[in-house]
Amino acid sequence: MRHTRKPRPEGRSVAAQLLSFLCLLVLAISANGSVIPVKSPNDRNDYRFVELDNGLRVLLASAPDSEKAAASLNVQVGSGNDPIGREGMAHFLEHMLFLGTEKYPEPGEYQQFIKSHGGEHNAFTAFQDTNYFFDIQADHLEAALDRFAQQFSEPLFTPDLVERERRAVHSEYTAKIQEDGRRFYSARKQALNPAHPSSHYAVGNLTTLEDSEERPLRPDLVQFWQQQYSANLMTLVVIGPQSLDQLEAMVRPRFSAIENRGLTAISHDQPLFEPEQLPAKLEVEALRDIRNLTLSFPIPSQRDHYRTKPASYVANLLGHEGPGSLLDVLKNRGWVESLSAGAGTDTGIEATLELGMDLTPEGMSHQDEILSLTFAYINRVREQGISEARFEEMKQLAEIGFRFKERQDPIHEVTGLSMQLAEVAPEDVLRAPWMMAQYDPEGYKAVLNHLTPENVLVSVLSQNALEESAPRTHWYDTAYTIQSLAVSDMASDRAPVALSRQLALPDPNPFIPEDLSLVTGATMMKPEALTSSGNFPLWYARDTRFETPKANIYLSLRSPIARASARNSVLTNLYVDAINSSLNAWAYPARLAGLDYSVYPHLRGITIRVGGYSDKLHSLLTRILVQVAHPTLTEQRFQIARRNLLDDLRNKAQARPVEQTSEFVQTMLLEGAWSVQARLAEAEAITFSDLQAFADQFVTQLDPVMLTHGNLTEASALNITRQVQALLLTDNQPVSVPRSGVRRLPDGETDVSLEVQHPDTGYTLYLQGNNTGYPERARFRLLGQIISGPFYEEIRTQRQLGYIVYATSFEMLDTPALGLVVQSPEASADDIDQAVREFTSAFEALLGEMDTETLNREKLAVISTLLDQDRKLGDASNRYWQEIDRANTHFDTREQLVDAIGEVSHQTLMATYRAVLEQRQRALRATTSREAQDNTPITSTLTGQQRVPKG
Repeated sequence: MRHTRKPRPEGRSVAAQLLSFLCLLVLAISANGSVIPVKSPNDRNDYRFVELDNGLRVLLASAPDSEKAAASLNVQVGSGNDPIGREGMAHFLEHMLFLGTEKYPEPGEYQQFIKSHGGEHNAFTAFQDTNYFFDIQADHLEAALDRFAQQFSEPLFTPDLVERERRAVHSEYTAKIQEDGRRFYSARKQALNPAHPSSHYAVGNLTTLEDSEERPLRPDLVQFWQQQYSANLMTLVVIGPQSLDQLEAMVRPRFSAIENRGLTAISHDQPLFEPEQLPAKLEVEALRDIRNLTLSFPIPSQRDHYRTKPASYVANLLGHEGPGSLLDVLKNRGWVESLSAGAGTDTGIEATLELGMDLTPEGMSHQDEILSLTFAYINRVREQGISEARFEEMKQLAEIGFRFKERQDPIHEVTGLSMQLAEVAPEDVLRAPWMMAQYDPEGYKAVLNHLTPENVLVSVLSQNALEESAPRTHWYDTAYTIQSLAVSDMASDRAPVALSRQLALPDPNPFIPEDLSLVTGATMMKPEALTSSGNFPLWYARDTRFETPKANIYLSLRSPIARASARNSVLTNLYVDAINSSLNAWAYPARLAGLDYSVYPHLRGITIRVGGYSDKLHSLLTRILVQVAHPTLTEQRFQIARRNLLDDLRNKAQARPVEQTSEFVQTMLLEGAWSVQARLAEAEAITFSDLQAFADQFVTQLDPVMLTHGNLTEASALNITRQVQALLLTDNQPVSVPRSGVRRLPDGETDVSLEVQHPDTGYTLYLQGNNTGYPERARFRLLGQIISGPFYEEIRTQRQLGYIVYATSFEMLDTPALGLVVQSPEASADDIDQAVREFTSAFEALLGEMDTETLNREKLAVISTLLDQDRKLGDASNRYWQEIDRANTHFDTREQLVDAIGEVSHQTLMATYRAVLEQRQRALRATTSREAQDNTPITSTLTGQQRVPKG
């Protein structure tokens, strides 16, 4: 199961350990009557819930050691509120609220303020909610909140900006018009009750947002805002290092100014499906080579059941991936690749439970058997799956998950909490995702009673061509068919008997942690090299500062054959697939028990990462190492994996134009990277015997390195090293596999045009630095910070060249670069490039006039991002691992860059700007068109270049 995976519980002994702390989680009421939500014992923040006089509900979080602050405001208004004939209005309003207020009338002022103080901002419109959020350097939170609150109390809706922004919404629509996800949902809407707003188009475009004398848009926009937005429908979450009293003082006067219009959140009481509409089958024609089967069951809303989670209990069993599970049986049969189960739409009245599968080509021919087997498994869950022991297991691990909850980035934290605050009691807002309050067999049965062949929409998204006469969706031009299904065709008794006999419900989880204690000794603030026999560096750092009994282990197996050719690159991917496929069913319970792992390919070989509660980490690693040394290889799995790889490579031609240009740049410049065309050719020719030979050869020559970090003793780390040596390194030959580099572009500008089948034009301008030294990297990072906001404002907002517009650092393997990226539905590549040149020419004067105070502010913005604190163990582990990859044994890249940024002078910054952006001394311009051009000489020149030198 790939989503809505609920934590699974541990044994009774651990429950007893947890009982004492659970008894202490009592709802508290502060002296002024505000609610204090129940928090994790591992949460160092202080919280306060208050309701303002205008009905706006607020959660305040004081995080004393946080260098970033963040806020998110959720409005219970979304695309489901769009007026008929004005589809996309909620989305359009989301755009317009950013564009000036009474106090701050300049359209880009809010965005630039956030960006110049080390932050980011965004918003999204969902069916029932619109969410606005930002983060910023903590010292500037109050000023940011002042600007943020004004958007909801005194927006201008400037008439001159209406036309511009409706075109921006239209560009957003066209940029994603060929994405199969959007196309599928446009077709799925046709299967819903047309009286339900879920069936309506939601994004908006120039037609639905028509602005003419007969039908002016701005009055409709203002009316929508006045009739839909109200303080009592809003929830706000603010996190910062300030005290709760200080945060409340910032929030009350500003957000109390939002008008309470006494509105009620819209109730979508129409059924999602009309009577007699189900069972039905929806077939949708995809552009990419994908094969997805989804079963959607309408069930009662689950919002009021968040404390007991009956739908999650059921989905946990249906989506299990262990031995005997539905996925395990179907995958072993060669019909299904992956499976997910969980909640879909929930309108507050009705919801859906979704069961999704990615099919193999053979599975496409056995859909009837797959459906029958699915209902056979549902019946087994119905008959045998409701068990208090299973509930206790889920509950125990949920409690452990909450007990050792790790911190998120503030911007992600506030966004999730503001949406959650709209749906749960204030005292539960922090713990709601982990709550399993009581065993609820009747609730489980109630959900399962809706999971029947009579009550299902079966959707199939694939490249299978439909009849030319098939209907097509209005806005996405997607072919689809809808037909009724016979209940008897999906009956569980029609499932293949041999497969039905293999189905089994999960056994008790053997990976539940038993020892949750922390190792003794001070936290090490950087890893140290430990002595180990042979050519096998081990880096070790004990770290319990996050107060979680977790650890992360990284093992990189560098092999000279991995990047030797495009063929070997393909074989490395297939080798990793064989390892992961063999591990999945066995290791799935480990994932549920708070352990995680990944085996992934990279330019130098493969990496194994295991992480989570340190108690059972060694058991998981041992099994992975056995598979790496002796992978289970089968002809069936090889053919499926090869087909998946071919599909993925071919599907890249359907990606957004800017994704294709950016990938081209990376492929051409990274040593050891191979083009899509080269890998595709090799994948088509590779045989099973090739993979067998490669798997044997891979481990014969290795350059290994390991990091153990977290709740582990030095003795444990050394034992793990010996384990690796015994299983993998006994007979292999030590070698040295140097890090890849980035090819140096030739002087001047190199232009490449790619043929893509997409109506938009893609444009990526890659501007490369001279060397990989810290001073050069610092200048490029600072330039990226300074130009990103003005570039977006000029190209996206003022010129309206496209929805996807950004300027960013394009650093690869420590090679500094800038990337200017635009995707336009109307402008040609030459038009975009002319606009970029005009921007860079005009901005030189502004940069030249930049005063010391402004330059220092921009420096601090970059530095605050670089020094953004480690909020959880994985943050520090990833940073250490990157340093090991670049062979920086001092682990001080951040500090070196910070010092270098502080030393950048205005004069050197100007010189770099002129050389890089105006003169384009070493530039690669990759654009797209619908006409093929011969770029062979250019790409050959690029792949033959020397690498960028060190500083």
